[in-house]
Amino acid sequence: MKKKMKKYLLNILAKSRRQEGFTLIEMVVVIAIIVILMVLIVPNMLNQKEKAETRTSDAFKTTLQTQVEMYKDDGHDTPSKFEDLQGEFLTKDQVKKANKSFKLENGKVTEINKK
Repeated sequence: MKKKMKKYLLNILAKSRRQEGFTLIEMVVVIAIIVILMVLIVPNMLNQKEKAETRTSDAFKTTLQTQVEMYKDDGHDTPSKFEDLQGEFLTKDQVKKANKSFKLENGKVTEINKK
């Protein structure tokens, strides 16, 4: 009985001495995995912003060109500036935005600062 009691108490003491948690190696491995994932993800995220801006610009250019064609289809002469389209075909804000980034030459919309 004494041996069983002694063994039982030693077992309890051994369990209480063990600390629950992560070892240093486990922590280093987790941090290394996080760093590797960040190295892979961050450059892609930065490229996505640039791609989105390019696609938005291209879509707006297409919208402008469509409005120019509609203007001409309505029986008007080829517009010489975006202000000619204001009202029925473009809003005031669209005209402002168009004048910042695009130009209108002979009925064709082109980007001013194409990279």
